[in-house]
Amino acid sequence: MMKIGNRMFDTEHECYIMGILNVTPDSFSDGGQWNDLDRARGHVADMIAEGASIIDVGGESTRPGHVQISIEEEIARVVPYIRMIKENFDVPVSIDSYKSEVVEAALAAGADLVNDIWGFKYDRRVAEVTAKYQVPCCLMHNRQEPVYEDYMTDVCNDLRESVDIALAAGVQPDQIILDPGVGFGKNYEHNLIITNELEKLIGLGYPVLLATSRKSMIGLTLDLPSDQRVEGTLVTTVFGVMKGASFIRVHDVKENYRAIKMTQAILLEHKPE
Repeated sequence: MMKIGNRMFDTEHECYIMGILNVTPDSFSDGGQWNDLDRARGHVADMIAEGASIIDVGGESTRPGHVQISIEEEIARVVPYIRMIKENFDVPVSIDSYKSEVVEAALAAGADLVNDIWGFKYDRRVAEVTAKYQVPCCLMHNRQEPVYEDYMTDVCNDLRESVDIALAAGVQPDQIILDPGVGFGKNYEHNLIITNELEKLIGLGYPVLLATSRKSMIGLTLDLPSDQRVEGTLVTTVFGVMKGASFIRVHDVKENYRAIKMTQAILLEHKPE
């Protein structure tokens, strides 16, 4: 069991949805769509009603070729949305950032989980802030360049390094989630391999979050733009559940929630609770 906010998550037996709320003007699939508090409030309400268990707030696009924004701008983007969610909904909130100042401002505003796309390696103070606030973290695999000697072994070793940084800072072992980092520091084949061999990451002993929603792996496979990748995302979600992922991070909550429940029913051979 893992406590995130005021809720307990059965990461060993269940698979939960992390709904994406990008409050950015330039995210690859929904840029500018939710960077208005009233629209965002309605969208969060919809995602919760459709089955999201966590809302992930991001203020800087991390798509390939993105332009890094200032710490001040990122804080100004995310904090009002975190406060709005915490004031209006009883749902854990995740902050999607790799900068310690942004993470600290988000946690002070009420965020419940740190989602770091650099696995605490870009700014190691993020690990210290996470430990200070005693919140869980999601450590994603990433590299500057997709160069590997033994791909899956290297990925697992990279993630072990992130875990070591977290533990050394005082983060508790039962507060760590791992993310394979589909679309980050990987080529097309790397993304397919890591999705297909997700059990190797689960073998590291921590819950795993799979985040493939609308990503280029799906677009390249199906030759489709980002707004037509729901079916491809659903396939990756089914793979995630079958491999033992505990969390799925998606834009399209309703469809993925249904796919998770159907997959669980087949695996369990009875209707999931």
